[in-house]
Amino acid sequence: MKKYVVLPLKNMVLFPGVNTSIRLSRDSSLRIAQEYANSTSKIVVVAQKDDKVEDPNEDDIYRVGVFARIQQIVKDAGDETFIAIKTEKRVRLNDVEVTTSVDNLHVLTASVTVIPEDNTSDWSLEIRSKTLQMQAIRMMLYNNLVQSPIYNHINSLKDPEEIVNTICTALSFDTAEKQKCLETNSIDDRCDKILEFIGKELENLDVKHNIHVKTQEDINKDQRNYYLHHQLETIQKELGEDTGKEQIDELNARAEKKKWPDEVKAIYEKELTKLQRINRNSADYTVQYNYIETLLELPWDEVTTDNFDIAHAQEVLNEDHYGLDKVKERIIEYLAVLKQKGDMKSPILCLYGPPGVGKTSLGKSIARALGREYARISLGGLHDEAEIRGHRRTYVGAMLGRVLQSIKKVKVSNPVFVLDEIDKIGMDHKGDPSSALLEVLDPEQNRSFHDNYLDIDYDLSRVLFVATANSLDSIPRPLLDRMELIEVTGYSMEEKQEIAIRHLVPKQLKEHGLSKDQISFPKPVLGQIIENYTRESGVRSLERTIGTICRKVVTKIALGTPYPAKLSKEIVVECLGKARYSRDMYENNYVGVVTGLAWTSVGGEILFIETSLSAAKQGSLALTGNLGDVMKESATIALAYVKAHASDWSIKQDVIDKTAVHIHVPEGAVPKDGPSAGITITTALVSAFTKRKVRPRIAMTGEMTLRGKVLPIGGVKEKLLAAKRAGITDIVVCEDNRKDVEEIPEMYLKGLTFHYVKDIHEVIDFALM
Repeated sequence: MKKYVVLPLKNMVLFPGVNTSIRLSRDSSLRIAQEYANSTSKIVVVAQKDDKVEDPNEDDIYRVGVFARIQQIVKDAGDETFIAIKTEKRVRLNDVEVTTSVDNLHVLTASVTVIPEDNTSDWSLEIRSKTLQMQAIRMMLYNNLVQSPIYNHINSLKDPEEIVNTICTALSFDTAEKQKCLETNSIDDRCDKILEFIGKELENLDVKHNIHVKTQEDINKDQRNYYLHHQLETIQKELGEDTGKEQIDELNARAEKKKWPDEVKAIYEKELTKLQRINRNSADYTVQYNYIETLLELPWDEVTTDNFDIAHAQEVLNEDHYGLDKVKERIIEYLAVLKQKGDMKSPILCLYGPPGVGKTSLGKSIARALGREYARISLGGLHDEAEIRGHRRTYVGAMLGRVLQSIKKVKVSNPVFVLDEIDKIGMDHKGDPSSALLEVLDPEQNRSFHDNYLDIDYDLSRVLFVATANSLDSIPRPLLDRMELIEVTGYSMEEKQEIAIRHLVPKQLKEHGLSKDQISFPKPVLGQIIENYTRESGVRSLERTIGTICRKVVTKIALGTPYPAKLSKEIVVECLGKARYSRDMYENNYVGVVTGLAWTSVGGEILFIETSLSAAKQGSLALTGNLGDVMKESATIALAYVKAHASDWSIKQDVIDKTAVHIHVPEGAVPKDGPSAGITITTALVSAFTKRKVRPRIAMTGEMTLRGKVLPIGGVKEKLLAAKRAGITDIVVCEDNRKDVEEIPEMYLKGLTFHYVKDIHEVIDFALM
């Protein structure tokens, strides 16, 4: 008898003839969804008895479920996976078994028997189903679900059976009770059971409604108290006691000095009138007073005057940051246009690159160059939309969003505003902060930014926003489209030496209370520290290492131990220990091992592709090293190409057909993926099959098509910096990347030879000895 794959669900029972969506979290469930999505094959969906069981077996599931077809797999912005599913007939599971897939995941399978529905010709079913439909709609009205898609769907249903099954699926109640409904063969009985459940729920909702009415009566009583308190204030005024007039006069005095639009002034006067009507001993008085304070503290039309001295701006940017020519050039362009035109919409700049290259600190330099105030918020881990847009005043503890809070803090409406770590925004049931940022960062919309707490449009068009990110992959496309992208790449050793001399060493000497006479860092010593004790694109580890040496010197001074003021390489080894990294780390004297280049969010990295061959009855391919889908596909394409062109390299076809190929990328704890390892894997395979070693000190990067054509890649500068750190001298790259290499300054290319290729045969002819 045919076996079907079984998909167990937690806290969910599906009924026949229903379209719905399901969130998947288990690896086994994701595997099933990927295999059966958009397929004509059916699976069996069944409820799980205990939702705490993560790996259910045959005893953990009910024996009655439904046939289903997976129509689509969807991932939302929070990387949650959902499937759109269409259910069919009810089935009874027989001979349930647990099988293990290739990737060691447990999958349930079972043979099934279709359970026929008891057909009814009773005209009363139509009446009862309509009653059920109206009761379900009434319950959703109680719960304010009128705008939800399920409300419209249930309201539009006509067929009695579809009405009963859809409502059974949509309603939330005990799984065991739902399962009993599913196992009920009679649609009439099923309808009666759900009607009974909804009846009980509506009784509970009626009780809640009565409580609400009673609460409203209490509110009316509070209104009566308000008038009495107002009369009391009048009496206090007659007696000469404090009635809050001094506070009101102070607010009005501040309002007279404000430069704000007429619309805001009118709202202020209206809110002030409300404040005067509220009893000063009431909690509402404090809420209203804080709102008026916010109106007065926001800089509606207070701005700083931009400094249009282009030479001064260049001097400031060069003084604070070494390199970063593209970013400096863009700021100078902005200043030049602003000076020429007198007014323009501020651009939204997004600086992206590895950590520690100066993206965040560049915001301060831009503010200093323009003569503007500086504001900054960190978006890393932010998951509540209200953090950006603010909370409505109806909530307890409501406040402005962080954008306007920062504007209020700097007291001007045209600061340089740094949005740090924009690629690390989270999302959950509270909202999507990245969508809220669309209004902030869109030059066409931010002229009228709406904060929920303020409830008045605020003009953000004069703010110069600078966003920073390590990677663009996790930034939503609509948000990315509103920003001007500027890549901030890593530094070469020469640049790091200059940065250390100009910025890092003076900063660490100051932080540790040392003077230049007490310790100095010669340039060769800095080169030794960079090569032997750091391996990064930025300079954070370099600064920490310099700080470590400073602490060692301070300790010697405190103990009265003599030491040389001018550091030597021997002193560095004494302070830091033996070298952590070796520049000459590249060693590859093995057949089937090729060095590749990869780009990561923290800069370029080298990686080794290792290939092992063993005899087998039938050819196979095994991949290890925590590889992503793209690299797995690259390996599959590479092996297919070698098989198809085996004769080009004198490889016997029967040898390939009876060889088990194992491709491994070391450091399996680190996830690896990306379209740049195709030619590297192909070269490793050919090297292994032909027993030819790879040339020394060579690395390659590029993707390959099934026809052998080499494709261009990105992150060229980061990859060649990684190659230089590892002692690579020759780099094989696609011909189309020649223009990218030519844009890189000569100082980065020193010691590297580039070999441009168009076809995989060119790669192998050069790479293999």
